[in-house]
Amino acid sequence: MASFEDGVESAFRALASDRRLLILEWLKRPRAHFRPQVDGDLVKDGVCGVLIAEKLGVSQPTVSEHLKILSQAGLVSAKRVKQWTFYKRDEARIAKLKARMLEKI
Repeated sequence: MASFEDGVESAFRALASDRRLLILEWLKRPRAHFRPQVDGDLVKDGVCGVLIAEKLGVSQPTVSEHLKILSQAGLVSAKRVKQWTFYKRDEARIAKLKARMLEKI
């Protein structure tokens, strides 16, 4: 298991991408940034990776890689609903990482 120090470094690397920063910004207020989904609630379940790819203007594999990096850094969590994967911010983890980052800089 990775240490919390590794988590901070991983988060810094994840945040080094403008596209990943955009995704995190959009996921703060998903109803304001994404159209309604057929399955899953935008807030409760998260946003389908397909909608994120559509809004970002990239392919599914590209957005999957961005979301994988955000997920590994603990910034988003993934949830399967039927054949879809939904993503939302992990606010508790983000708050802990923010506090830890501020200690480091």
